[in-house]
Order: sequence, then structure tokens, then C-alpha cells
Amino acid sequence: MNTSILLLILALIGIGSYLLGSRRAVALSGGRPSSMHSRAGYHGSYAVVWAVLPAALILCIWLVISPLVVTSAVRGEFPEDVRAQSEAQQSLTYGMVTSIARGLQRLTPEETAKVDADTAAVRSLLASKGVAIAGDPERFMVDAAQTLNAMTSTSRLGMVATVLLAAFAGAAYALRSIAPRFRARNRVERVILAALLVASSIAILTTIGIVLSMLSEAIQFFTMVPAHQFFFGTVWDPRFAAAGTTDSSGQFGLIPLLAGTLYIGFVAMLVAVPVGLFSAIYMSEYATPRLRSVVKPLLEVLAGIPTIVYGFFALTTVGPFLRDISTQISGLATGNYANFIQAQSVITAGFVMGIMLIPYVSSLSDDIITAVPRSLRDGSLGLGATRSETIKKVIVPAALPGIVGAVLMTASRAIGETMIVVLAAGVAARLQLNPFEPMTTVTVKIVSQLTGDLEFTSPQTLVAFALGITLFAITLCLNIYALYIVRKYREQYE
Repeated sequence: MNTSILLLILALIGIGSYLLGSRRAVALSGGRPSSMHSRAGYHGSYAVVWAVLPAALILCIWLVISPLVVTSAVRGEFPEDVRAQSEAQQSLTYGMVTSIARGLQRLTPEETAKVDADTAAVRSLLASKGVAIAGDPERFMVDAAQTLNAMTSTSRLGMVATVLLAAFAGAAYALRSIAPRFRARNRVERVILAALLVASSIAILTTIGIVLSMLSEAIQFFTMVPAHQFFFGTVWDPRFAAAGTTDSSGQFGLIPLLAGTLYIGFVAMLVAVPVGLFSAIYMSEYATPRLRSVVKPLLEVLAGIPTIVYGFFALTTVGPFLRDISTQISGLATGNYANFIQAQSVITAGFVMGIMLIPYVSSLSDDIITAVPRSLRDGSLGLGATRSETIKKVIVPAALPGIVGAVLMTASRAIGETMIVVLAAGVAARLQLNPFEPMTTVTVKIVSQLTGDLEFTSPQTLVAFALGITLFAITLCLNIYALYIVRKYREQYE
């Protein structure tokens, strides 16, 4: 039986359990719901929990453990000379066995008997069924494939029987437990609380998994390249050392990438923060409800545009425009028509990225400013302050913790941007202060180092994980600083 069909049967059993549990609770109440501790819906939900949850857990555990047990058993029947081979060779052999097993499932009984009598016919028979294998299989491979099919079939039958038995047993237990004073609501709410706890832990566990995976590879990188050369190096040239030498000093310098990341992000924030904050103040304090209902959705449309579109916009429009403007200015000032702003530059990437970030600042700041209590506004206006003075002296200070959080979230978004930087700022890792010249960021180099047919054993590839963990540390520091600012200023208004 297919797993999807089994899940459908479990869902049907759950629905039936809910209906039976609810009806039993109604019957026990005798037309007086107040005589029951919990409502009929809670009793039905309790029956669903016992009918579905244990069976679903058994199904998940079976699907994880069963393939491991079957694989170990099949590989244990390989001949001694095959088991003496390397792990890679045994994996290739087992892959061929699984291919043969899939083909054997498509054969008729007559063709299966022919395979048992003549191993040489296996390849042609499988090819006729659309299953291609490399070379003629050996006898032990066919035997292992048949064993694999038999064990898989037995395991699936056992899984179906166990899961259905658990579902029916759980439903019967729950229905027998229903009584007038049975605290079904408390039991169901405990299960819901546990489910919410598991759901809230997923983000934490995912973060821990990401950090550990990056950290393990980064540690391997630092065994090949000294940490001080990575963190304090000023040259990014991730090529292999020259023949006959082992010196890689300066090849993996982080400083140019970090400088480009912070520089482009700073330019983007110079564009996004003032425009986004002022638009939020206007929409929350000055705009009429009708104008706000039109302008706010139009502004938030910018957040739905893919970043690659912004990159093309920067590459084909903003970059050439700034380059041509610089040529005209240079010609009028010196008579020499030479552009001093490159089409791919820090200012191009920062300007376009700032446009992309305006909706983030505006939407978050607007929600924060709107949440400021109306009593603060009325009190300030009642004391004779103008609307602009109220905004400057009362509303913005009261909303400052949230605004700082919105700005730092926007900064984290700017630091992690890749496509705009690739197309608008280039991929050259340079250490310079001229905003009219190209630079690159950490995220761009992470992509470039993980692109291509590279093995995860060389520093040229593992450096991407060192860059990733560094970027994670920077973002974490930004979040900690934001929390510090929020707590510091929140105490002033509590």
C-alpha cells in the first residue's frame, strides 16, 4: 500500500473517531451539556488525537528505520570479496542492486522464472521494461535484488498492519475513556500546547543546524588557512598556491569583501532610511484614509519585485545613466569628456538596493508609529504643540525602539543581498573608498566559490562556509545591538 493512501486512511479514521466521540459525549450528556466536564467537540478531538497521533508517529519511525534495516541486511548478504571492497564500491554495487530490484517488480511471473533460470537474460528483460543497468549483473546481484524486494514488501505490509492496528486501538481506547466528568478539554489542550512548542522549536533547531553545518566546514577551512590570514588579509585571490610552494598568504583576505559589504549597505541605508521613514510619518500622520489606502499598497509593491529585476534595472538604466551624467559633468568642468562614475559601482548598487529597501523601512515604521497611543498625541496637541512638534518631540521618540529595530532589520536585509550587487557593483574584490568604483560583497563570493565542479575538500570551496559563518556573526551582533537599544529606550516610556 502506498504511503499516501495510508495517510488518507488515517485521516478517514480520524474523522470517524471525531464523529463517534462527539456522538458518544452527546449521548452521555442526556440532553444536558452542562453535565459534561467538556464540550462534545473536545471529546471528539480527544478521540482524534489517540486515533491519529500514535499511528502517525509509528509511521514516521518505520519509514526512517525500515530502509536502514533492509539496506544493512541486503548488503550483509554480499559475497566476502564484495564486502572487502571500499565503501564507495559497495555503494555502487548496492545502487545496481536497487536498479535491478525496480526492474524485477515490473516483470511478469513467466519473465521472473526466466530470470531465475538465466542471469544473462536480466539485462535485456530490464531494458525492455525501461530500466537500464551498466553491464551484465552477477548472480549475487539478482539474488540480492530479489531479497530486497521481498524484505521491502514484508516491511511495508508490517507497517500498514501496525499503523492501522495502532489507529483502531487508539480510537477504541479514547472512546472508552469518554465519561461525564472526563477532562477531555485539558488533555486536548495539553496536546495542542506540545504541538505549539514543537512548532516554535523548529526555528531554533533549524538555526542551530545551519550554524553547526557551517561551523564544521569552517573549522576544516581554518585547518588549511590560518585564521589571521583570513580575518586580517587585505587581498582576495582564492587561487591555488604556485607549484612547489605552500604559501597562500593574502589569497583569502576577508577585509576587501567585508568593506564592500558594509560600504554598499551603508549607501543603501542612506537612501532607504530617510525616504522610508518620512513616507511612514506622512502616511500615518498627514495622509487622509483614502490617500493612505492607495499610496501604501503602491509603495509595498516594490517589496514584491524580484531582486534580479532590480539588478537588471541597475545594469541597464541606473548605471549607464550615472556614467553618462559623470561624463557630461566632467566635460563641462574640465573639457575632457571622461566618466568618473563607472556603470558598475558602489553608488549604483547602493542606490538601487536602497530603492528596494524603502518598503521594508516604510511599512515597519508605519505600523510602529500607528501603534503609538492616541493619548500621547492628544496630550501634546492639548498643550499647544503643533502637529510637526508633536511628531518630533513625542511620537518619534515613543516609537524609536521599534524604528531602530526596523532599521536594523533592513540593514540585515541589505547585508544579505546578492543579485543586485553582482549586476550593479561587479565581482571585483577591491579595498578602496571611492564610491564611483566597483566593489563586491561577502554574499557574492559565497555564490562564486560554490559554483562549479569543486570538491568540498579544498580551501577554495570551504572558504564559502567561513564567509557564511562570519556573515551570520555580523547579523547576530546587529540583532543584539538592536535588542540593547530597544530595552534602553523602552524603559523611558514604560
